[in-house]
Amino acid sequence: MSNRPILLGVIGRAHGVRGLVRVTSHTADPVALTEYGPLSDPSGRQFTLHWVGEGIAEVFQLVAGQPVKVADRTTAERLTNTQLFIERDRLPAPEADEYYLADLIGLTAVGADDVPVGVVSAVHDYGAGASLELARDAGGSLLVPFTASCVPEVDLAAGRLRVAPPDEIDVPAEAAA
Repeated sequence: MSNRPILLGVIGRAHGVRGLVRVTSHTADPVALTEYGPLSDPSGRQFTLHWVGEGIAEVFQLVAGQPVKVADRTTAERLTNTQLFIERDRLPAPEADEYYLADLIGLTAVGADDVPVGVVSAVHDYGAGASLELARDAGGSLLVPFTASCVPEVDLAAGRLRVAPPDEIDVPAEAAA
């Protein structure tokens, strides 16, 4: 288990002229994002949120421990794409066969023959399920779907996971045109 903060949400574009923003929540129940208390951005600023509609929130920045409401569109626009994190120790332990995606980064990926394939350098989730990006010494990075068939074993304590990546297909540039 790593000590990396866990990404819980992202502030999106401004909504209206009174400082409201759209927020993408990465919690199991999106509404629960506001129940975790203060969330931090990568620079250490702290924020709290209050839902005013589905996916729309008021944002308060904590300044000297006091909440200051984001009250205008210009300030809200400056928060677009702000990632909101929580310290790992403020979250419950995951259930068996569940993982915080941040805990996978840095694990060594090995194949069925226990030969290292690469190291998990990033986890991507664009809405259709998570994929692991494996940094390899040769051949560039490799994306592997984070499914039971492609990643049949995860051993956080040992710092590794087993991968069975799908077959790679090289498409010649002239065939892609």
